Amino acid sequence: MRAGRVEGTTPGHASTAAPAPAPASAPAPSSTPTSTAADIPPVDVAELVRLRTRHPEAIAEAAARRTRRPLLGPSGRLMILAADHPARGALGVGDRKFAMANRADLLRRLCLALSRPGVDGVLATADILDDLLLLGALDGKVVMGSMNRGGLQGASFELDDRFTGHRPEDLARLGFDAGKLLLRIDYDDPGSLNTLESTARAVDEMAARRLPLFVEPFISRRGPDGRLRNDLSAEAVTRSIAIASGLGGSSAYTWLKVPVTENPDDMAEVMAASTLPAVLLGGDIGDAAGNQAAAYEKWRGALHLPTVRGLVVGRSLLYPADGDVAAAVDTAVGLL
Repeated sequence: MRAGRVEGTTPGHASTAAPAPAPASAPAPSSTPTSTAADIPPVDVAELVRLRTRHPEAIAEAAARRTRRPLLGPSGRLMILAADHPARGALGVGDRKFAMANRADLLRRLCLALSRPGVDGVLATADILDDLLLLGALDGKVVMGSMNRGGLQGASFELDDRFTGHRPEDLARLGFDAGKLLLRIDYDDPGSLNTLESTARAVDEMAARRLPLFVEPFISRRGPDGRLRNDLSAEAVTRSIAIASGLGGSSAYTWLKVPVTENPDDMAEVMAASTLPAVLLGGDIGDAAGNQAAAYEKWRGALHLPTVRGLVVGRSLLYPADGDVAAAVDTAVGLL
């Protein structure tokens, strides 16, 4: 197995937990900044389940012990791993429909990626963040909770994207550092209005707690096959940024999480639509190695724009075509 490659994972072989009631432990990413796949043991699912059944308080205790850091480090840039896709039933990566379905494998990939130099933190839903807390993988990292996951992939109600994940009060109680929500707007679907209104209230509630909120806006529409697609034209991305920037009673704690446009050369004009700080999202770039290289080039140019402060990328780094998680993450960090 090459250094950094996560393949042939066999969850449950080696214990990563201390005896109850202490939280489970894994190699702390913050203390092993040059970890490779060989340094990260398989995740012991049985031990995680034992803690969850016999000592559920261990999650809150681990959150209370967690070493926190500012959102931005000295570089003023952010590199965040995204792992909130499974809660929408979105388990695929390229042609692999259930690539993200093995939770132990996903957790091990996250632990490896979090251990790499320059990775600031993770964005995920409560179930994944709870596991990472028990594994001791979040000390000194930015932790972002995913807030609205009600718009399940492929559902008729996909655009009525209710807030079924972290609430602002949950993020504050657990001492997490930020929240994230998805805002897809289809002018032909009234469910988008419900999402718009609930997004505005989430902006207000997060601002009241002085917690940053990353808003991921898209103009979306259904194709003839009924499948929802995001419009990445310059016009659509510009419009989505303008709409998202104006939501709520204050934009003081609002960030944008935006895609690179179909034509990357349009990004300078598109990002001029707002003065809010922004990060670039990755998305599913498919299984071809050439797609990975093309994604890096798209991000590279947009990262030089004045409002763009970093990357929030998930599947393309955690499940790269060649399987080398560490190399994929390191390359993305190098773009910053």
